[in-house]
Amino acid sequence: MPPAVRPPRPPQPFDIRYVYAEPEAAASVRGREVLAGFPEAEVIEVPSHWQIPHLHGNAGNVERWARIKREVLVLGVKKSLAARPNGRSADWIAPSSANGCALACAYCYVPRRKGYANPVTLFTNIDRIIGYLAGHVRRQGRKPAPNQCDPAAWVYDIGENNDCAVDALLCENTADLVRAFRHWPTAKASFATKWVNPALLDLDPRGRTRIRFSVMPPADARLLDVRAAPVPDRIAATGDFLAAGYEVHFNLSPVVLRAGWQADWAELLRRMDDTLPAAVKAQAAAEIIMLTHNRALHEVNLGWHPRAEEVLWRPALQEPKRSQNGDLNVRYRLGTKAAALDELRTLIGRHAPWLRVRYAF
Repeated sequence: MPPAVRPPRPPQPFDIRYVYAEPEAAASVRGREVLAGFPEAEVIEVPSHWQIPHLHGNAGNVERWARIKREVLVLGVKKSLAARPNGRSADWIAPSSANGCALACAYCYVPRRKGYANPVTLFTNIDRIIGYLAGHVRRQGRKPAPNQCDPAAWVYDIGENNDCAVDALLCENTADLVRAFRHWPTAKASFATKWVNPALLDLDPRGRTRIRFSVMPPADARLLDVRAAPVPDRIAATGDFLAAGYEVHFNLSPVVLRAGWQADWAELLRRMDDTLPAAVKAQAAAEIIMLTHNRALHEVNLGWHPRAEEVLWRPALQEPKRSQNGDLNVRYRLGTKAAALDELRTLIGRHAPWLRVRYAF
C-alpha cells in the first residue's frame, strides 16, 4: 500500500525570542530540551511562572496581545498535582502539563488567569505529572457504569488550560501523555484543539486518547479564532487522526448568537456531512458549548480586537454567571440559551443526524 498522505504542516505559530524560566524548570531534562530548540532566545530567570510583573497584569501589553503569544515562552514547575472531578466533558481534569496558548481566540477564558498576556507556560516536571496520574488511574479501578463522558473508560481532560496540539510543537509533554494513556486500559485522555499538528499522527494512541476538534462556522472563526487553523483544515484532518488511532470527537464551540447564526451553523453541519469519512461519522460525538464571556476580557479585547466584541458582548442577551472557579462571567440568559440549544439540536438532526450530542453547556 502507498504511504498515507499526511495533511500539510501549517505555519509555525511561534517565533520565540524570550524564555522566562524558573531555575528548576530550566535545569530539568525537559527544560534543557526546550531551551535547546531556541538557541537564539534570551533566557530570563524568574522566581515563579506566576510572578512576571511586566508580563502579567500589565495593561500596556494589550496592544501586543498576539505578538507576546508568538515571541514569549515560560518554563515552570507544576507545584500542585491534583485531578479535579468534572463530569461534563471528562470525568477528571488532569494536572496541567501547560497553561496559556499561542492562539489568540477572542473568547478564551484562559487569559483571565494571568492578566493581560498569557503565552504558553510549559511545565517541565512531566514525569511527576504522569506518575501522579498513574496512581490516580489505579486508585479508580474500573468504571462502574457508563456516563456521558464515556461508556467504559475514566476520561481525563489533559488540556483544560492549553491546546495540547500546539504545545506539541514545543516539547514532548503531549507525546508523553498520549504514550502513557495507551498503557492504562481503564482510562482515556481527552483534549480539545483548534490546531492541526501532523506530528501527533505518529504517537500510536491505540484508541486511548480522544481528540476533540473545535469547530464553528468559518465566518465566526475568521473573526474570533485568531491564529488558529482554518475550520475546513480541522474537519479535513479528522480521517487521518482516526486512522492513526485516536478517537475523534467535535466541540461545537463556542456557539455565538448573532444575526444569521442558524444559517451558518446549518451550512457547517452540511459541509461536515458531505466531507467527513463514514468511519469518522460512525464514532463521532459532540459537545455543544454556548459562549460565556467575561467583563475583564471584554475590556482587554476592546484594546486589541474591538470587532470581536460586537458579537461577543451582547448585554441584552446575557446575564451574570458565577463559574466553578469563582469568576464572575456572563452567559446567555437561560431562556435565550435554551431556545438556541433547541434550534441547534434541530439543525444537527436535520443536517448531521449521525452526530451524537454528548452534552450541551
